[in-house]
Amino acid sequence: MGNNREGDRYTAADALTDALVNAGVSYIFVNSGTDYPPIIENWAKYEQYGRPKPEIIVCPHEMVALSAAQGYAQATGKGQAVFVHVDVGTQNLGGSVHNACRCRVPAFILAGVSPFTLEGELKGTRNAHIQFLQNVHDQAAIVREYTKWYYEVRTGKNIQQLVYRGLQIAHSAPQGPVYLMAAREPLEEEGRDIGADPGKWAAIAPQGLSDEGAEQIANALLAADNPVIITSYAGRNPECVAELVALSERLAIPVVEAGAINMNFPADHPLHVGHDPKYYLQTADVILVLDSDLPWIPALTGPHAGAKIFYVDVDPLKEGTPLWYIPADGFFKADSLTALKQINSRLAQAKLPDPALLEKRLAAATAAHQALLAAMEQEEQPGDKMTPEFVAATLRQVLADDDIVLDETTSYHSVIEKHLPRNKPGTYFMSGGSALGWFGGAAIGVKLACPEKNVVALCGDGTYIFSVPTATYWVAAKYKTPFMTVIFNNQGWGAAKLAVMREHPDGYAARNDTFWTAMMPAAHLEKVAEAAGGAFARAVSDPGELKSVLQEGMEAVRSGRCAVINVLLPPVSRQ
Repeated sequence: MGNNREGDRYTAADALTDALVNAGVSYIFVNSGTDYPPIIENWAKYEQYGRPKPEIIVCPHEMVALSAAQGYAQATGKGQAVFVHVDVGTQNLGGSVHNACRCRVPAFILAGVSPFTLEGELKGTRNAHIQFLQNVHDQAAIVREYTKWYYEVRTGKNIQQLVYRGLQIAHSAPQGPVYLMAAREPLEEEGRDIGADPGKWAAIAPQGLSDEGAEQIANALLAADNPVIITSYAGRNPECVAELVALSERLAIPVVEAGAINMNFPADHPLHVGHDPKYYLQTADVILVLDSDLPWIPALTGPHAGAKIFYVDVDPLKEGTPLWYIPADGFFKADSLTALKQINSRLAQAKLPDPALLEKRLAAATAAHQALLAAMEQEEQPGDKMTPEFVAATLRQVLADDDIVLDETTSYHSVIEKHLPRNKPGTYFMSGGSALGWFGGAAIGVKLACPEKNVVALCGDGTYIFSVPTATYWVAAKYKTPFMTVIFNNQGWGAAKLAVMREHPDGYAARNDTFWTAMMPAAHLEKVAEAAGGAFARAVSDPGELKSVLQEGMEAVRSGRCAVINVLLPPVSRQ
């Protein structure tokens, strides 16, 4: 190591930082503790001597840290590092590990473990009471269900191999978080720079369809009278959108975005037929499911018996979900972009169906598309009270096509996807999981990845609380990652009430409004962000004021300041 103070050792902590830099990791989102002296000393040394290291983003809560890494990876495809404190910091990651796993995004999580010596045998030995309390039998068990790989550093001599291997596995499809543990003693050891080329530790190359599979799907689509494509996250790779549009246009195939967690197909395209596949499941003779965890809910709907179904996904059998079953004539484990290119290549050389048939399909899809737009406009009409449809429509007027929307509204997701449609790849994201609170850290990560873009996060009031807003808006202010939050505040847990209503529509809870889901009186949630990070904070309940308040919020964001708009909707319950 050059530019050293004489006598400085090259430690395993030094080797760790060098490996992360060599691998292209730009950020470390950290919540440190007593297990971090070797690492902090390394950072201080590298800072003094001007040696490269990832930018350190201090996160007062681990949920924010991993959510930020997830947001960055969703926007760029590049996994970042998250450093947490022993078992308790790992536990504090909470649902963010679930989200990263279910969303299939790469992340490199490093956690300390309690020192394994206690009488001064090695440098880094235990020297604090809490280090005895933090010594557990199986720390990795906390996240084992949600990580692709886990290991513990046992010597400082091979820490770089572990970093490269962890990142290689994290970035290989299906992607996901990995978890490495390191005690202070090996981090204080003499390190070794192995001089590896990280390009030799690349992720597995994208896997395409077999020739037979590509031919089977292409032939089925060519022979179909009423094909349909259903997708949820093909747009996680922005290049996929153009290939999907090309396939749809070539054969006039309508596209349904079912449970979309990305922008997969331009919402203003006449072949975009909404987000509910029910009608097409009953009429389609060929159904191509492309990148979807659940194209339909079997208890509510399903395809007719004569439909041919082809399932193309990087994880077509959902191997991490014990109970899952969608019938199909063929399951294909393939990268969606590669698969679409293969199918389009075959179709380009094939004889296309009768033009009259294609025109008929295009006309039917266009009519369905126009009907959706008409229904959307009708539902958006303002009244005396604020409605989620009106809020989404007003946002549509305020936002630009290039602005990035993060959606964690939960109860109102169907409203957002219908009334705030996105047309450009990479401008819409959901968490991909079900652990609420992702939006705050994710907005920070997306803004770090796309500093030139405006980022707008939509959430419910419960979700806002789960996001640890004191940490979220402090981090956003400190690291200059401003974004606007719009809270769809129905003053309660709408999803919980909806679940009861679906199962017991005429039950006691429905008759008596006894759901135990209300959070009234409404808290001044926006003030939390104002106090924690100096955010522009406004509450609004008058529909006539909403647009001007949203515009003020966007102006605040453009000036470098977070904004939180607390939109008060009718209460979900008055219990």
